[in-house]
Amino acid sequence: MTERDEAAGGFEAVLHTAKHAVAAGLSRSLPALRIVNQPEGFDCPGCAWPEAREHGLIEFCENGAKAVAHEATQKRASREFFLTHTLGALRGQSHRELEAHGRLTEPMIRRPGVDRFEPISWPLAFQRIGEALRALRSPNEAVFYTSGRTSNEAAFLYQLLARELGTNNLPDCSNLCHESSGSGLSEMIGIGKGTVSLADFVQADLILVLGQNPGSNHPRMLTTLAAAAERGCRIVSINPLRERGLVRFKHPQQLKGIFGAGTKLAERFVPVRVGGDVALLKGMMKELLALEVERPGRVLDAAFLAEHTIGFEALRASLEAQPFEPLERAAGIPRSAMRELAELYAASERTIACWAMGLTQHRHGVANVQELMNLLLLRGNLGRPGAGPCPVRGHSNVQGDRTMGIWERPSAAFLDALEREFAFAPPRAHGFSVIEAIRALHEGRARFFMAMGGNFAAASPDTAYTEEALARAELAVHVATTLNRTHVVAGREAILLPCLARSERDVRHAGPQFVTVEDSMATVHRSQGRLAPASDELLSEVAIVAGIARAALREKTAAPWERFANDYDEIRERIARVVPGCEQMNERVREPGGFVLPRPPAERRFTTPSGKAELRVVALPQLEVPEGRLILMTIRSHDQFNTTVYSDDDRYRGISGDRRVLLANPDDLAALGLTPEQRVDVTSHWTGENGEERRTLRGLRAVAYEMPLGCVAAYFPEANPLVPIGQFADKSLTPAFKSIVVSLAPAS
Repeated sequence: MTERDEAAGGFEAVLHTAKHAVAAGLSRSLPALRIVNQPEGFDCPGCAWPEAREHGLIEFCENGAKAVAHEATQKRASREFFLTHTLGALRGQSHRELEAHGRLTEPMIRRPGVDRFEPISWPLAFQRIGEALRALRSPNEAVFYTSGRTSNEAAFLYQLLARELGTNNLPDCSNLCHESSGSGLSEMIGIGKGTVSLADFVQADLILVLGQNPGSNHPRMLTTLAAAAERGCRIVSINPLRERGLVRFKHPQQLKGIFGAGTKLAERFVPVRVGGDVALLKGMMKELLALEVERPGRVLDAAFLAEHTIGFEALRASLEAQPFEPLERAAGIPRSAMRELAELYAASERTIACWAMGLTQHRHGVANVQELMNLLLLRGNLGRPGAGPCPVRGHSNVQGDRTMGIWERPSAAFLDALEREFAFAPPRAHGFSVIEAIRALHEGRARFFMAMGGNFAAASPDTAYTEEALARAELAVHVATTLNRTHVVAGREAILLPCLARSERDVRHAGPQFVTVEDSMATVHRSQGRLAPASDELLSEVAIVAGIARAALREKTAAPWERFANDYDEIRERIARVVPGCEQMNERVREPGGFVLPRPPAERRFTTPSGKAELRVVALPQLEVPEGRLILMTIRSHDQFNTTVYSDDDRYRGISGDRRVLLANPDDLAALGLTPEQRVDVTSHWTGENGEERRTLRGLRAVAYEMPLGCVAAYFPEANPLVPIGQFADKSLTPAFKSIVVSLAPAS
């Protein structure tokens, strides 16, 4: 296949966008697409890539259009639907089939021992939830999960509800994705976010893209990368897979993108072994030190290191003591290639490093992030134009939720501000992360589970264990737009609370309302839906949280929940007094483009204990892979967004009609006595407290693919059953979806 054939975007993207818009119904999808990501419209419910300051007529990508069409669908999962579908039947449906039933239209309840949902009024639903929360033996028996689609206003109220109740059990989807980024960055530079803006991409002369597939997961990023490449910026992809979205991009909104060859993006593809990133980065840094010896004063940024960092001497000593041979073996990359990368990096004056789940979802995910930061710091690529770290978030407001206090380990400063503002004593003990919440539910230490969006059962590891844990909750409460797997497996009793989609009008007693979100580059801006709600019975997330709070807290709270539910400016006034950087939020968010939250490292100010950026000595991960076994990583297809699967196709990888596949190097298959297209059983192997544990996924189709030797890949969430609940990243507790040791056998 030629590079031109491998281009992302183009007319093909236009056709698929149109297909999904038509399937959803043009009367709703077209008006929604017209205002998505526009100043007076709503924020795309897809990824968190920021909008450019200069808006065009079209501000969405193919996958954004799929997400908008998905929530603008004309299909409805009404009370009539639930009358004819038992829970037993729904549990037998796939993720895609469940969500394809359409929008939820009114509150529903599944009572204990009953095999179907039935309607319940909003007041009675709130009353039942309040009763359950007040009946807990301890507030810490409640778990409040949040997905990244929740607005800032709803997230702020949600964490206030949990903390007024008395718990910090606020796991969120960050625990599953970029928690390793937050942990690693916070230790080194004092903040768990990136430091770059879109303006920096205009000035960078080298962009490293590590463990990321922007063509499928953050497609609007391709426009930014193409503009950088066209002005001469060099782009390098470091990833086990050579992803089509980084080969060449044909902008579907430009004539040359429809009829031309498009723009070449990555000039170099580095097929690092799964789990070999630390080894590769160490090799690059060793070569940088060698280049500094050859060219004294022209490679390392000695002035920056001396003035703004600590730990350089320890890092240098550890690198000098590290032989190359283990690095080459672990990375699957020869020293000569490491030297070439180091030369390329040394020649760059301004380097941005972007990354996503390919770095964070390993047992050594924090180490991956910190070693990459070491590389950036050695040449002072922080706090200057065109340079810095850029963790790319995969959900539209996952970063904003954390800013608003959705975190199981809140800072003392945040809790102090909350206490001053609302006159109560917030709990100080750390709460449950996702992994800890699953274990608590499984062991009976948690009895109440609530999810603000998301598909917890599908997104979490160790699917059978997770579903058993969810089923043991005495009450499960789900705020959602469509049906998903979690809703049909969680709780002895369950309540579905249907909410407005981001594209829909939200009118309260004080008039039309808008919410705010934060993108990957810390810009807070407004979002206001314009479509008619899918049902007259829908409430906003804000109104739902406020209704639960009134029913659960009663006289225990002094917060004006009714006012919060009816006028979101009231919420923003409180956010402005609690969250640093959000001062005068109501005024600033009404300005064009919103406002940028503080990022002290972007100004070379560091809130670390030393007051400086802290270089870290990172151990080389020891991935023990016995003879005859492989390392498996989970990936997303081009036709899915997180756990939402739009079709069984993955056209950028040439796969259609099947998601139960295993991508493998044909030489690995041959060595194991297997052949391409053969059905295989995949067994994961993990050594825990009780010895080796095994989990088997049967009947995957082996697909010959360009993979590093010893590595295989399978789709998320289908492969999640292979990931043990005890396999997670050090420090961050992020499930290690990318570090799974497996064996293959012919399908039984």
